[in-house]
Amino acid sequence: MPGEMATLTVKSEVPYGYFLTNGTEDVLLHQSEIEQEEQLQIDDTVSVFIYHDHDGRLCASMKTPKISTEKYDWVEVVDVVPKLGVFIDIGLTKDILLSADDLPPLPSIWPEKGDQLYCSLKVDKRGRLLAKLATEDVIKELVVEAPTSAFNQNIRGRVYRSLKVGSFILSDVGYRGFIHESERKHEPRLGEIVDGRIIEVKDDGTVNVSLLPRKHESIEDHAEMIYTFMENRGGAMPYTDKSDPYDIQARFHISKAAFKRALGRLMKEKKVYQEDGWTYFVKE
Repeated sequence: MPGEMATLTVKSEVPYGYFLTNGTEDVLLHQSEIEQEEQLQIDDTVSVFIYHDHDGRLCASMKTPKISTEKYDWVEVVDVVPKLGVFIDIGLTKDILLSADDLPPLPSIWPEKGDQLYCSLKVDKRGRLLAKLATEDVIKELVVEAPTSAFNQNIRGRVYRSLKVGSFILSDVGYRGFIHESERKHEPRLGEIVDGRIIEVKDDGTVNVSLLPRKHESIEDHAEMIYTFMENRGGAMPYTDKSDPYDIQARFHISKAAFKRALGRLMKEKKVYQEDGWTYFVKE
């Protein structure tokens, strides 16, 4: 059965490998799929992984893949094919497809090359060997309950599930986290690593996560953005804490309240001053 390990007998040798048999069906063990230290003889029994080659023929490999129809693991995305899906490396010469049918509807949040997914293998109705994303029940086996002391701590995790209302992550220490759509600037990809902070530890030990910066961090980021904007304009800009909120949103893409906090930081640090509807660099 494709996607499973099997113990077969060496039936015959051919120039490009060996034919193995279970007594009723033969499969090819190509030379490239034989471990270098192995010396096979006729009637030897070997443990192999069964899969389909690039031409759809049933074949065998002595290499042990990272995943199977009964085993899950993190596997790396090695190629993205629009409308078809993404291919993952499971440790064989052939990469395995995770179908577009099993990926988010928006291609913008599909995994990119180098992202990792927690998968096993499955055989579809046409007999093809495909990758299969882990379900919540499978992920739960990896989850570690977060203590209440984890509140407001930084967290790093990988997105394993994407829904319209938000994204689910599994952190590097095993916490299961949820990122509501209101707690991010943009939607992360499936398989992407994200950095955030824990904004709630729930009774079941799962956590809610925000990818937005803490207020003091956002002030620093906004202050740097405003300072750079002024720097590119020769040290002056026609905006102050009295400017119209719509003008500020259009120019800086932040709220007037955030603009005022950032500008206040720059004035407190004596980097800028306001005069006649303009803001200027303080000359040293």
